[in-house]
Amino acid sequence: MTTPSTVDRAFRAALYDTADTTLDTAASLLAADPAADAELARRGAEFVAGTWRRGWQPADVVRVVRRELDDIHVRLVSALIRAQAADDRPRGRRWAAQLAAPAAGDLPRTDRFSHATAVLELYRLLLRLPALEPLDQAASDRPGPPSPALGRIRALLAKAEATAYPEEAEALSAKAQELMARHSVDEALLAADAPAPDAPGACRIGVDPPYEQAKAVLLDAVAAANHCQAVWNEPFGFSTVVGFEADLEAVELLYASLLVQAEGAMTKAEAAQRAGGRKRTKTFRQSFLAAYAHRVGTRLQAAAGTQVTGDLLPVLASREVAVTAHADHMFPEATTTRLRGGSDAAGWTEGARAADRAEVRRRPHLP
Repeated sequence: MTTPSTVDRAFRAALYDTADTTLDTAASLLAADPAADAELARRGAEFVAGTWRRGWQPADVVRVVRRELDDIHVRLVSALIRAQAADDRPRGRRWAAQLAAPAAGDLPRTDRFSHATAVLELYRLLLRLPALEPLDQAASDRPGPPSPALGRIRALLAKAEATAYPEEAEALSAKAQELMARHSVDEALLAADAPAPDAPGACRIGVDPPYEQAKAVLLDAVAAANHCQAVWNEPFGFSTVVGFEADLEAVELLYASLLVQAEGAMTKAEAAQRAGGRKRTKTFRQSFLAAYAHRVGTRLQAAAGTQVTGDLLPVLASREVAVTAHADHMFPEATTTRLRGGSDAAGWTEGARAADRAEVRRRPHLP
């Protein structure tokens, strides 16, 4: 009869029982046996691979560990992801970009018991992660050179985020949206003429605290304006955006930029409120972001519904039908939710003003 290894005994004691006493017992077993370290790390890589089979991606796992645990656990899981990648199959451009993201840093020096405790806490979380809707990597990873248009869009949005002048930020954001609209149209026409038309894919975009609901509404508005659909997963802090690859990239870029601009505008608005004798409040910030998301959504929807001519209508209509069908297939039980918050009148007013400054112009007529 084979004697259970130290790792097996530790796992049996702690991984399927969340009591602190069992965790301490298991950590003591691992701390007392340095020879078990290699097997413990190998099992961790297996747990990471198991999350891939359940539909998770590297950025998703790091995000949920950051939400649920501490910095040391983020560093541990980042190291496991890098180690597991060496034995993994290629999974596409987006996956590779997530692996290439900056590492969480080296593990702090600590005693063996504390280290084993953190490892077991991480493994408990990895084991209980449920299955997610799988993302079609092939649909969003077609080969091709980097798009010059996306490079120009990134540069414009970076300038919009950096400037201290609202009018300049508005002009730069508007120009970026015009380029996004043109890029989307160009990609749609190329796909329509191609022997093997493009197909919708999906990506996940983090929706981080605080005020996640307002941020999810903002992301939904940006997605809709760029011919995509967003479905928010509140418990795990992300939205899945469904669309064609060029549009997905546009959504990622614009959403990230609008968040930066909103946070900068909110900081200035709060400073003005404090100067007027009012204390900084959570309701002010929540109302600010709710109004910002609502106002940006209204303006983006107006831009999305105009400036499309004749022959292009069937092409875009067929792509929107494909996106809707793909989203319905991935999320057959998705429901809508009402935006909470927005009770602070000053916050709502300032958020709407900030959205006006970040507004995007209507799309230009195509030649």
